[in-house]
Amino acid sequence: MSEIKYLRVGVITSPHGVRGEVKVFPTTEDPKRFSDLKKVYLDLKSGVSERVVEGVRYQKNLVLLRLAGIADRTEAEQYRNCDILITRDQALPLAENEFYIADLIGLSVCSDDGEELGKLEDVMQTGANDVYVVTGGRHGEILIPAIPDCRIRTDLEAGVITVHLIPGLIDDGGK
Repeated sequence: MSEIKYLRVGVITSPHGVRGEVKVFPTTEDPKRFSDLKKVYLDLKSGVSERVVEGVRYQKNLVLLRLAGIADRTEAEQYRNCDILITRDQALPLAENEFYIADLIGLSVCSDDGEELGKLEDVMQTGANDVYVVTGGRHGEILIPAIPDCRIRTDLEAGVITVHLIPGLIDDGGK
């Protein structure tokens, strides 16, 4: 298990109204989970700040949050683009073979034939499926869809993701 203490569940996009509410773009699979949160953490430049959740509403694809200590629009403005974090014990349980992105970043990525492809730099969430961004290997940047045809095994203990490279994922020089 990773030593990462916090997991991101959203990003504040802007203030909402004049009473200090903020609009949050959810980065969690279940945006309705905000209704169950009693407190969240704001990722500030100066560190992490705990805030009590005083109110939650939903507006289209956004979550409107009222957080303790943010009294008006002017105060809310300073939190624009700020990540909303939770602790691991607040996180939703994962199904078998599901992982938090924070635990995957930095893992070594190898092909099923043993080639070291690089490190997992990022995970792009496209809607249809996640895409692993792998860098640092001899192929440069590789984009690997996190689909059953490509992803074989993730071993957090060993720090390795093993993938099957379907044709066209890497430029092999026409070989």
